[in-house]
Amino acid sequence: MTTVGIIAEYNPLHNGHVHHYREAKKISGAEHTVVVMSGPFTQRGEPAAVSKQARTEMALHMGADLVIELPVAYAVQPAEWFAHGAVALLEATGVVDSLCFGSEAGTLGSLVPLAAYLADESSELQGEIRRRMALGESFPAAYSAAAAVAWEGFLLGEEKPDGGSAAELLRQPNNSLGLHYLIALQRLKSKITPLTVPRTGAGFHDPLQPGSSIASATAIRRLLGEGGSPAPYMPEYSLSILERERAAGRGPLDWESFRAPLRHLLSTRTADELRAFHDMNEGLENRLLRVMPELEQFTIESLLQSVKSKRYTRTRLQRLLLHLLLGHSKEELASSALAEGPGYIRVLGFRESGRPLLKKMKQSASLPVVLRPALCPHPQLTRDIQAAAAYAGAFQHPLRADLYRDYLEPPVRV
Repeated sequence: MTTVGIIAEYNPLHNGHVHHYREAKKISGAEHTVVVMSGPFTQRGEPAAVSKQARTEMALHMGADLVIELPVAYAVQPAEWFAHGAVALLEATGVVDSLCFGSEAGTLGSLVPLAAYLADESSELQGEIRRRMALGESFPAAYSAAAAVAWEGFLLGEEKPDGGSAAELLRQPNNSLGLHYLIALQRLKSKITPLTVPRTGAGFHDPLQPGSSIASATAIRRLLGEGGSPAPYMPEYSLSILERERAAGRGPLDWESFRAPLRHLLSTRTADELRAFHDMNEGLENRLLRVMPELEQFTIESLLQSVKSKRYTRTRLQRLLLHLLLGHSKEELASSALAEGPGYIRVLGFRESGRPLLKKMKQSASLPVVLRPALCPHPQLTRDIQAAAAYAGAFQHPLRADLYRDYLEPPVRV
């Protein structure tokens, strides 16, 4: 019984995801698929369009056998920790043979040696990152540039890898995230085989293309926000679930859905109190408090536009707002804590075809397999449940069944 792992957000699940799923099954030759999926909030620091249960349902209809949740402690982190948490979960299942991700490179030829080199961060690399950040660069930009410089120096006199320079590779978002998956595999000494497929169709920031059946999730969410129909870009089952959630007042959500609780938090906390939250560094608490009274009308968009800069990117600020909304402290999300990895495997849903896989995983997993969260007191899982409740609180008419869904409902099955 061979199994391929996929790391995803499915926000929402669209035709490009279906293509990747089919290619992953094809090139891996796997009989089963395990998907590690973010919960209610995503890696770029945004609320998911619809709940994790709805997106799990989409994934199962697509054909995924088993969907497990990436704890929110990792789901809303930069690429390094997002990848570490997701890959550690796949490794912990004991049933995953390969990991398939999409990339602009479409080949591992350049990414694998670069990952092997970067997995053990040298003092030179760390020093170059610090130097660039001191000049005002964001961490992702400083890391990519420093890694590219270090790699080019390492290759001096050697044949260059496929796909051009490291700088060119790392500027492309799927290559960059894929690289961190490979680094995580290296650091975990995992036997999971990495595979990649070329990203097809629209890029992350590309607008909708007339006549095309593939669009980015970003473009689809933008279309939803404008009241348009994403029918040409999504499988029927995914669209049907999305419309069901809309009709029930459970989405699609965006950042403005959380305007009221964030305004309250930013209006009632002192600088010292704000400083305790994860990623609230370099005087950002003072910048936020200074900007708040200057906003004629408080919206999350106006706040982001007022605070963002070359150093404080929109993505970093969105993650910061999430840590504030969810009460994440510096201590609980410190690098030393994240390095320990997830503490459980939370099953969000499975197909009938996934039962044998789930049975095998219960025997082979190196972490507890959780189907009923109430029976697992792990602090990371407590944060997952709190995040789901905070998310449901933004529904049009949140009910007890929405706020405590993690406790009240079993895993999704189709």
